[in-house]
Amino acid sequence: MIRSTMQRVPLSLNQILERAGRLFPGSEIVSRLPDKSLVRHRFADFYARARKLASGLKSLGLAKGDRVATLSWNHYAHLECYFGIPAAGGVMHTLNLRLAPSEIAWIANHAKDRFLVVDDVLLPLLEQFRDQVKFEKIIVVPLTRARVNTPFLDYEALLATAPEKFDYAPHDEDDPIAMCYTSGTTGRPKGVVYSHRSTVIHTLMANQPDHWGLAAKDSVCPVTPMFHANCWGIPYACAMLGIKLVFPGPHLHPEDLLDLFAREKPTYVLGVPTIWLTMAQLLEQQPERYQLPPGMRMLVGGAAVPESLIRTYAKHGARVTQGWGMTEMSPVGSIAYVKPELIGVDDDARYKIYASAGLPAPIMDIRIVGESGEEQPWDGKSVGEIQVKGPFIAGGYHDTPPEPEKFTADGWLRTGDVAAIDPNGYIRVTDRTKDLIKSGGEWISSVEMENQLMAHPAVQEAAVIAVADAKWGERPLACVVVKQGKSATPDDLRAHLSGIFAKWQLPERFEFLDAIPRTSTGKFWKAKLRERFR
Repeated sequence: MIRSTMQRVPLSLNQILERAGRLFPGSEIVSRLPDKSLVRHRFADFYARARKLASGLKSLGLAKGDRVATLSWNHYAHLECYFGIPAAGGVMHTLNLRLAPSEIAWIANHAKDRFLVVDDVLLPLLEQFRDQVKFEKIIVVPLTRARVNTPFLDYEALLATAPEKFDYAPHDEDDPIAMCYTSGTTGRPKGVVYSHRSTVIHTLMANQPDHWGLAAKDSVCPVTPMFHANCWGIPYACAMLGIKLVFPGPHLHPEDLLDLFAREKPTYVLGVPTIWLTMAQLLEQQPERYQLPPGMRMLVGGAAVPESLIRTYAKHGARVTQGWGMTEMSPVGSIAYVKPELIGVDDDARYKIYASAGLPAPIMDIRIVGESGEEQPWDGKSVGEIQVKGPFIAGGYHDTPPEPEKFTADGWLRTGDVAAIDPNGYIRVTDRTKDLIKSGGEWISSVEMENQLMAHPAVQEAAVIAVADAKWGERPLACVVVKQGKSATPDDLRAHLSGIFAKWQLPERFEFLDAIPRTSTGKFWKAKLRERFR
């Protein structure tokens, strides 16, 4: 019997931190502070400070497996937590600051968070739920540069007084390093716990040329919050490759982002579609004032990206790449790019590829399963729920009983997304299972209708929901936000949809809104619309 001759070296996030400090000490980290000034660190600073954070946490009594929560925006100290907390043997738990205070408290208690790292500008938010949680130590990051004059610990003082000698906490590659809770739009949020192994494999997988396609020469601005799905894993990739990071801090309005882009000229930005929809309107309305850095690339995910948005950014010199995934998938599950045999297709076909969810990620199995429980063919027509399995896919939730509605008996994650996969392997997500509209026994895709509505020149945003109907069971209701200075009537929009959808699929009812409600992660909050128009 022959045996492998390869070394059995555990995968470790600490290897990425060591690489960042040793090979890329001069790479830059730019953070926008609450007063909109910029502060700059080098990777050498990041490496030393992350290790000092680990040393300081151990001096406070942190034990292996203890959860350290963060309540922070995107900035240098949050990046240090990404690496310093696991280096000490702890588990970083990012709290979603956009949730209701009572919900944040419930999540912190469910995770059994022992310590908290919090931005000084978020102390008022903390005070709204502090009496509901049991943090032993609260460490305040002084982003306003003011001395922390509270009963809490000062982050900078902790680093300054931490023991100089530090050794990484012993660990196995399957030990946890971070956890993030789902958005909980269909019930209580659920905790997903990532390991050294899953994180390193996900980083290596997603950083392939046809996926993130990052290189040391890039500079990245993550608009995606660091408190959501580990910022899509981008901080780990940038540390691994020595890539400059430009953090926007709390300033996420399109005007602020465009100003930051003009100053720092990132080559790669990432965020959810709702941010880029508003920014596109600014670019269209004020081209003499706002421009994008030439050749900027954009990774957009979290919700379906309208083809019209991809075309708009192409006009302004930016290339949009759509990604699909979820918290349980670490989170990248697919990326839209053109396969070599399809490079010669015309513009319309190419943009349809860009507007798809793309090709499945490597090192991950994927299937679509129909209502009957049978796996569906990849013919571009047959639809079913996407199910996935792999080394960076969750197999359960933290401190939660097994859930057969989320995990199959043979170990696949049920994503809740309904899709078709064409013979080339491109995924077309048609809806979430809870958002599909069943009218007269036939399915209507809310996602496809939304994308077509947002292709209308007068429409800024659109969300389509099901409303009860005595005759047909359900009918589509379209909630529409019209662009400033534009107008559209229901008849205009029905005529626009009629070339794509059958007459029976067209909405009888349109609601024109000032804004569509959003979840804590920036997605359209259809549950709120269903409540409002019940």
